Amino acid sequence: MKIGVPKETKIHEYRVGLVPAGVRELVAAGHKVAIEKNAGLGSGIPDADYEKAGATILGTADEVFATSDMIVKVKEPLAAERKKLRPGQILFTYLHLAPDPEQTHDLLESGAICVAYETVTAADRSLPLLTPMSEVAGRMSIQVGAACLEKELGGRGVLLGGVPGVPPANVVILGAGVAGSNAALIALGTGANVTIVDRSLPALRRATDRFGTALRTAFSTQAEIERLVVDADLVIGAVLVAGATTPKLVTADMVKKMQAGSVLVDIAIDQGGCFETSHATTHAEPTFVIDDVVHYCVANMPGAVARTSTFALANATLPFALSLANKGGKDALASDPHLLAGLNVHTGKLTYQAVAEALGLKYTPAQSVL
Repeated sequence: MKIGVPKETKIHEYRVGLVPAGVRELVAAGHKVAIEKNAGLGSGIPDADYEKAGATILGTADEVFATSDMIVKVKEPLAAERKKLRPGQILFTYLHLAPDPEQTHDLLESGAICVAYETVTAADRSLPLLTPMSEVAGRMSIQVGAACLEKELGGRGVLLGGVPGVPPANVVILGAGVAGSNAALIALGTGANVTIVDRSLPALRRATDRFGTALRTAFSTQAEIERLVVDADLVIGAVLVAGATTPKLVTADMVKKMQAGSVLVDIAIDQGGCFETSHATTHAEPTFVIDDVVHYCVANMPGAVARTSTFALANATLPFALSLANKGGKDALASDPHLLAGLNVHTGKLTYQAVAEALGLKYTPAQSVL
């Protein structure tokens, strides 16, 4: 199979779909890999490293798309990239279609076979290709939240851990999954007062087992969320409903009641966000202020730490990319129900139910298209 890796075009997106070790594995399996010129530079990977691994360097994205049977990316294809897709071509990347009707329409029109990282599953029902970026985003959320609390950036001027004689900040984390537990890890490490909120009692028990009594836990109800958010210095939105639009757990009325200069970090913004006042931002302009509350809603947070993120993601995606290349799209999907769960669009049909429901479109079961 001919595999192509274009340079990412989203604003300040420095990750890349394959690393040289992955290229070497694919080439050793008999496949050809083409990398767009300088695609890896943002992650500290020069073209020469890809060439040593057996890749061909192509000058433009047009060449990569035109000559490849499968495109391996990181972020969803932007409008100009979607025009380059062709019928039957495999697209393997993050898609986050539920809040994005324009992208969904374009992918359906392209006739491509689109497999989304974020809905591929594992035997334990986890999301193995979302997990590494959730780990990064969870840890980053405390880092960026701490910065946004600084007065110069619009925050309250609060140090997360406080100092002797001055109390630490109150950090509230909505969601006890991968992103939320990684946020808790870093927040507790700073010395902040940390409360994690979830509707799953087993998830809250796991969090308590992991972090001990230093972590406070709360069962998620509207009343409890409002009580916690109003007194919070930093709120992390780490809610996930796989493939679906994220529920709005913090309403605009709750935001109005928050302390001036407090901070909201919406990790869930790729799926629409869990704060009613959220809208997606970029690393170029990461924040905005509503009702004196700072909102950080960057839709590709892990792109800021591109080298760490690229290698973490590549470790997870390579086995699936090899399967698609070795067996071909149809046989790879048919033989692996976990990879099949990642199929969102197949030659003009929408094959992921949560996306179809979110956008009011016709759903075709993935198994039926094979």
